[in-house]
Amino acid sequence: MIGKTRGGTPVSVSPGDPRKKRHWGRRILISAAALVVLIVAAVALFIKLQPAQPPLALPAAPASAPAGSLIGTWQAVPGSVAGFRVEESALGFSNDVTGRTGSVSGALTISGTQVIHAVFRVALTTIRVNGKTQPQVADSLGTQADPTATFALSGPMTAGTAFADGATITRTAAGQLTLHGVTRPATVTITGRRDGTSIQVAGSIPVSFSAWGIRPPGGLGFFGSIADHGVAEFFLVLDRV
Repeated sequence: MIGKTRGGTPVSVSPGDPRKKRHWGRRILISAAALVVLIVAAVALFIKLQPAQPPLALPAAPASAPAGSLIGTWQAVPGSVAGFRVEESALGFSNDVTGRTGSVSGALTISGTQVIHAVFRVALTTIRVNGKTQPQVADSLGTQADPTATFALSGPMTAGTAFADGATITRTAAGQLTLHGVTRPATVTITGRRDGTSIQVAGSIPVSFSAWGIRPPGGLGFFGSIADHGVAEFFLVLDRV
């Protein structure tokens, strides 16, 4: 085969010439590098565009002045929300996957300035991620066999007279969290305040998946992963019974 000339003299290039192989090798490497760049860009775009909802917290608007007695039983009413937050990462990029549901029930009882009893339940089958059901989440939580998560306060928690008078308080309390058919001790951190005739409470519970026998849901396959722990979050609106 006649190839390029060298000093005006034709040079014979055979099909197996090493120079030809190097030429094709460079093209393959350039194409592979471009593909890697595209994959990284696509993964980064996917991670960053997933809308992660902010942590559940007390409303930013000021609360109304407390009205009525604090003593008695208070139950969760519409407006209460619960869910989870888990970090998803891929190729150095990360974002939170968040699930939400308004199917929250339960109540707490206040005597004096103490919360002496509290049990709340969340219907896990109603959790939505970005407004949609996610089969992998239901599979990980085992909702077919155990559709409800329950948190029960282990002992009295002091709210204090300042809370009764309308102050916002932050407390840490011990409880029992039942999830995936497993009941284990759990620590809840809450922030609470009175709002007119209601009580508002927001909080979170750290959850290690292995402690509750939870298998993390699938992430981005070869390119990414889901953390082996997460946070259970809630915002409760409570009215007196």
